[in-house]
Amino acid sequence: MVEAILEAAARILEDGGLAAFNTNAVAERAGVSVGSLYQYFPGKTALLAELIRRRRSELMDGLQREAASAEQRDLPSVVNGFIRAAIAHQLDRPRLATSLEYAEMMLPIDAETEALKRSIAETVASALALHGVPDPATAARDLSALTRGMVDTAGLFGETDTTSLERRVRRAVYGYLGIGLNA
Repeated sequence: MVEAILEAAARILEDGGLAAFNTNAVAERAGVSVGSLYQYFPGKTALLAELIRRRRSELMDGLQREAASAEQRDLPSVVNGFIRAAIAHQLDRPRLATSLEYAEMMLPIDAETEALKRSIAETVASALALHGVPDPATAARDLSALTRGMVDTAGLFGETDTTSLERRVRRAVYGYLGIGLNA
């Protein structure tokens, strides 16, 4: 039932954004009573927070998969994997991602947001360090910000051409790292 409720909530955000999002609409879309929804989520804020947590977990899983094999791959391959994970996170369900980004600013989950940023930076930094990137902690933060900015903006503008986006992000990241584009 929890999965049905969360998927209904996600679909409402995709279809109508935050303006269409309320517990009655979610319950109706999920095919459950509002009372049943409230057994699992005390309100729409809790629903939004759980959707954000799940999306964050998916992103971290993708980044950690890439980092796990970083030692066996060259730096461009590792960087490409990180870029693909970020793009997939944003563009697999772009309208949901956009709605959740707006919601995130309104929710009292700042500590979780900061923890996620630190985890992302640490995951990327560990992979960069394996490949001798100078000051990998700073590089990881810069690359995360650069990638997020480009990918989030693409999502906000409704971009769906992941190949073009990946090429542009790769050009920026490779330039930052001093990697030739033919690498």
